[in-house]
Amino acid sequence: MTPDRLSLNTATVKEQWNLRECIDGCARHGFGGIAPWRDKLHEMGVEEAARAIKDNGLGVSGLCRGGWYTAEGALTDAVIDDNKRAVDEAVTIGAECLVMVVGGLPEGSKDIQGARGIVTEGLAKTLDYARTVDMKIAIEPLHPMYAGDRAVVNTLRHALDICDQLGAGIGVAADVYHIWWDPELKDQLVRAGRDRLMAFHLCDWLVPTRDLLTDRGMMGDGVIDLKGIRSDVEAQGFSGLNEVEIFSALNWWKRDADDVMQTIIERARDVC
Repeated sequence: MTPDRLSLNTATVKEQWNLRECIDGCARHGFGGIAPWRDKLHEMGVEEAARAIKDNGLGVSGLCRGGWYTAEGALTDAVIDDNKRAVDEAVTIGAECLVMVVGGLPEGSKDIQGARGIVTEGLAKTLDYARTVDMKIAIEPLHPMYAGDRAVVNTLRHALDICDQLGAGIGVAADVYHIWWDPELKDQLVRAGRDRLMAFHLCDWLVPTRDLLTDRGMMGDGVIDLKGIRSDVEAQGFSGLNEVEIFSALNWWKRDADDVMQTIIERARDVC
């Protein structure tokens, strides 16, 4: 895979570079795109970031993130309004989609089905607005270890069931870290098809994993069949950017960011 097929999720160098530095780094290393997190976007300014991204000829594989519908224990106007702002920001920077990390169990709750109901209602309301501005919504199912605090949607099957219920304009962000283990993975990628495979994220699963959130591996350092999953994704017609998203407090966040970028290029070529 050549660098122009890659997109840098800004979380990969979150401790080293601000968004402007990420944009400059992507351009310098020949990446095809970038995927900002909203906090980085707000630090720089949405309009200023949009200009810089465009001026450097970069695509935007996705904006991370919308969702968190369960954060206040029930679906509130404030949560929906924030998701509408996220949709508008995604439009402004020319993102392919708004990636949704939907939220875990509300504090003190054990009602996972109730939480899933809140999430589906929130996605429906966000989607109603997103359709008016032609922005795609991509549910990112997270590994089941995050069901309690980050996402009660944990499989592609569940995410696609929600998509079936809500209709056009919503699909999935397939992050290998969260889905590599799923025995239904290939079948659900086929079910998603070209129209609903809206984003594809790369990293690796380390054995052992030392931290549940911030110990992702660089591609090739773990146990995920990256070439196989990428082949299955592209077999469905996905031709978008391959977004590299690595949370690595114990390793890659401590390294020089240009070295991280160069390693990504080498690993994308050799193991993806």
